[in-house]
Amino acid sequence: MASNTAVTVRVDEAHVYYRVYEDPAAGIKKLFSEGRTRRRFRTIRALRGVSLELRESETLGLIGANGSGKTTLLSAMTGLLPLESGSILGRSRPSLLGVSSALRPALSGRRNILIGGLALGFTKSEIETRADEIIDFSGLRDAIDRPMRTYSSGMRARLQFAIATARIPDVLLIDEALTVGDEDFRRRSAERINEIRSAAGSVVLVTHIMAEIDRYCDRVAWLDEGILKAVGEPGEVVGAYLASTAAC
Repeated sequence: MASNTAVTVRVDEAHVYYRVYEDPAAGIKKLFSEGRTRRRFRTIRALRGVSLELRESETLGLIGANGSGKTTLLSAMTGLLPLESGSILGRSRPSLLGVSSALRPALSGRRNILIGGLALGFTKSEIETRADEIIDFSGLRDAIDRPMRTYSSGMRARLQFAIATARIPDVLLIDEALTVGDEDFRRRSAERINEIRSAAGSVVLVTHIMAEIDRYCDRVAWLDEGILKAVGEPGEVVGAYLASTAAC
């Protein structure tokens, strides 16, 4: 992809810190016997000076070990986590795939389509018009009127993906959402992502599956303990990442 392609999101020297509190090692008995005790904490530097650009109509893969800062970066890009320093600028607010905070396990899948659609900004009539399309895409028509709490984790993820991508955002952030379902659902998910890209949008894909990087991504960024180790062509960056993990 040409380097002069328009930038949709620019991350500049982003730092995210947070505190983890620890209870006294002596245990609960001492805690109560000595009254109010100041809890100790340590500061986690979740992102340390990360700078990168997301370009129009590209899919950027985000790789790294668990705890490397991938989900933290996505949350910071949406504004859900404040920065300690640095900046994140975009031509529109990125949309993190997922309406899980709005969905209700006790309600049916069909009812959750309505709730999730409203959370995405659809009107009631708009989401009712698109409900059948969302149901068919999820492949859950036989279960759509059951309470969502009876769904497997994969079924819930498929419904969430179908709802969240019913409206194509300018910038879509996906955190480990493409591994659910059978091969047919993964194929349709890939087609949906390509629709988003062709609409002059951008996608960030977090995944531990390198085959997905080969299949979907134009560039790859590698995070390690909050530091951006490399960003570039998939083959080069993935090769360096795999060599690093093999040496550990």
